Amino acid sequence: MNAPGHGERGEAVVFSSLLEDSAEDLYENAPCGYLSTLLNGQIAKVNATLLGWLGYAREELVGRRTFSDLLTVGGRLYYETHFAPLLTMQGEVGGVALELRTADGERMPVLVTSKVKSGADGRPQVIRTTIFDASDRRAYERELLRARQEAERDRERLQRLVTTLQRSLLPSSLPRVPGLRAAAHYHTASRDEVGGDFYDLFPLSSERWGFFLGDVCGKGAGAAAVTSLIRYTLRAAAVYDSDPVTVLDTLNTALHQEYRGDDPRYCTAIFGILAPDGDGFSITLASGGHPPCLLLRADGTADYQHTPDGLLIGILPSATFTSRVIHLGPGDTLLLYTDGLTEARTGTPDGRYGDEALHAFATGLAPTTASAAVAALADLLEGFGTGLDDDTAILALSVPSPEEPQP
Repeated sequence: MNAPGHGERGEAVVFSSLLEDSAEDLYENAPCGYLSTLLNGQIAKVNATLLGWLGYAREELVGRRTFSDLLTVGGRLYYETHFAPLLTMQGEVGGVALELRTADGERMPVLVTSKVKSGADGRPQVIRTTIFDASDRRAYERELLRARQEAERDRERLQRLVTTLQRSLLPSSLPRVPGLRAAAHYHTASRDEVGGDFYDLFPLSSERWGFFLGDVCGKGAGAAAVTSLIRYTLRAAAVYDSDPVTVLDTLNTALHQEYRGDDPRYCTAIFGILAPDGDGFSITLASGGHPPCLLLRADGTADYQHTPDGLLIGILPSATFTSRVIHLGPGDTLLLYTDGLTEARTGTPDGRYGDEALHAFATGLAPTTASAAVAALADLLEGFGTGLDDDTAILALSVPSPEEPQP
């Protein structure tokens, strides 16, 4: 093998020198701060990067200051009570957020990693610390926090708007009907979206009142617009011809004509007419695809009041609706609700609350009053928690029993 020539030996010497210079330069001018301290915390070595960040001369720190001296008051307290003890036990602590105090008194957020270097005998000799400037990260965190707070404010404004819009689609209060008690409740499943459930009770003459309850498909602004159209159409149709079948037929025509294009809309609804009848009221009911109402009787029984053949409203240009008449006597309560109640998720094998469970619940309430029934169902809805996916509207009408105190 030939011995290396003069040129090769010269290149090796230069390369070795460059490595030595590069190693020293890398330490001094690294993109992070380096610090070596004795076990008592006294600074033994510091690189130029950290000196530049803090604004100190090397002789001001080496042999004169401890690492703890460079920390803010809060950082020093954390270092002495948590960081240093943990470092003693584990020999290494990484990624801890602290704040350094610069020579001119400014705060500098940093991320600190320290590791104990031991000698050949296994005894700790020196602590090596790497420091990263976290100013950009802190600025990012502040901006992230600002953006999050702004998003929360936007959501609060949206929720206030949703609440206001939802209230505008419901009666502010129910009118007093002589000889009748009425109560209603609206449970919102999400504060971020307007629901499409609706109800109302309104006078038609001195001895006739109309009422309705229903549910529009979908949520949001589109559902709100449909709900508004439905409420005013039902009221206007009832004034012109109060027959419940005719009223629902008018609503079906209006919905189908307005939303028969690319964005069809439909709803379910129960419409009824109240008229005094002896010691109670005669109620004529018609339904379009809506769950049947429940009659909770004074004798403690409860039964669904079906109105067969009622189709979804707005799907077809013409639809068939039928009506039935029931008597609401003293101690009786008529309960109307939307399907958010029966479709609530319960975690049971059936998955949903369902008609049978509601019937059993209503039977347990009977005999009751409108306000008591609504209060009990409101508590039931709250108990579903996150299992309630859809808004729920409840309307109850009752005739006071002779024993019930007069308001």
